[in-house]
Amino acid sequence: MKLGEKGILALIGISIVTLSVINYERNKDQKVDPGIPFFSTSTEELSRQATDLIRRENCRDCHSLWTIRDPLQSVPAPMLDGIGILHDEDWFFRYLSAENPQAILPSRLKPQYRMPSYARLPEQERHTLAQYMASLKVKEWYRDRVVKAEHSVLTGKD
Repeated sequence: MKLGEKGILALIGISIVTLSVINYERNKDQKVDPGIPFFSTSTEELSRQATDLIRRENCRDCHSLWTIRDPLQSVPAPMLDGIGILHDEDWFFRYLSAENPQAILPSRLKPQYRMPSYARLPEQERHTLAQYMASLKVKEWYRDRVVKAEHSVLTGKD
């Protein structure tokens, strides 16, 4: 190998090492994206049945689910993502079955925006919704955000 070739090879090696060090320094402080925090423990069948009910009852007119909200709607209703960490299936069934849901969970919203009663729905449909709501979970690292968001919606305070 000639002297010039050795010099070029050394220059390439030094460049590679330098770029590696720069890249390492630039990326060492970046946090790893932990991924989407929301998930459901429901079966596909339950998800399908509940999604059909949610669509039919226009729940997304006020609530977001899977972080999707109607951009034209400005009702500050709780997001449903991760709500299963706040209440269990029995609580959701009682809430959905109540003639006056505000007796269970008071609302600061104007009457036209308050959670309606779903006592009119067949019992099986209320069970389906309750089971699905209870299955909407959130990863532990995101739990405090869901609790804080729920508190903020219910009280109007951060």
